[in-house]
Amino acid sequence: MKFNKERSKVLHTGRKNQYMLGATQLGSSLAEKHLGVLVDSKLNMNQQCAVVAKKTNNILGCIRRSVACRLSELIFPLYSALVRPHLEYCVQFWASEYERDMGILERIQ
Repeated sequence: MKFNKERSKVLHTGRKNQYMLGATQLGSSLAEKHLGVLVDSKLNMNQQCAVVAKKTNNILGCIRRSVACRLSELIFPLYSALVRPHLEYCVQFWASEYERDMGILERIQ
């Protein structure tokens, strides 16, 4: 299997060194997504929490527009099935230094 050099990028977390693969220089990136987690060059997950908040707000809006009856017996299973998995996937980033992100995600709940 051949290695695709054009699709390869480097996420710099320290010095801005130039990385080469053979005769091709690898491009650099400001943020990369790995295993579904968006991480920037400062190893912050702020963008990840913002993406999750936007996605869950979109899902809640669809539920709000499409469901006429607002009984908790109907809304809670929809929330548990559609919204909660996105929030639980982002829960590993909840730390005391990310209070702003915690506020955004807790407002959705």
